[in-house]
Amino acid sequence: MVWLQKLFTKTDNDNILSDKTDERDWLNLDPQIFGRSKIFFSTNQSIDLYELEELCDSVGWARRPLRKVKKALDHSYLVASAWEVRGAKTSLIGFARATSDHAFNATIWDVVIHPRFQNKGLGKAFMKYVIKKLRKDDISNVTLFADAHVVEFYQRLGFIPDPEGIRGMFYYPE
Repeated sequence: MVWLQKLFTKTDNDNILSDKTDERDWLNLDPQIFGRSKIFFSTNQSIDLYELEELCDSVGWARRPLRKVKKALDHSYLVASAWEVRGAKTSLIGFARATSDHAFNATIWDVVIHPRFQNKGLGKAFMKYVIKKLRKDDISNVTLFADAHVVEFYQRLGFIPDPEGIRGMFYYPE
């Protein structure tokens, strides 16, 4: 795992969303890339733990006990989700959560985008959405932990290894 961070100033701003309806932030999509799908992001949409587990399975993550996943969600500062709407069916296609001290710092965890939507710009838009939500609360230091194979993705979004050297340390019980 690599620890990355992004520091913000008051002038950072990004508009990626089209319009807001019922706490759903709808995306403007290229129909040549996304077809007839409609996609929205939300921070208040109810998340079914089994659907979240299926999403995590789709990218090969190890299973975690659902009671612990629920506890993590309940104690997160921000829980963001991405949804695909096709006809009458709405499916979870992206997820991330953040913990925070509610003032200065937040750490983003568990970022996942369904493989069918990877490499189409959705992950970038979703991360900008999550960061925008954190910045709205005036959080200026956002960190995340990333597997080595996705570090470049986050660096393209402006995350950098800690400029003062790696300060993160890990404790693993024996």
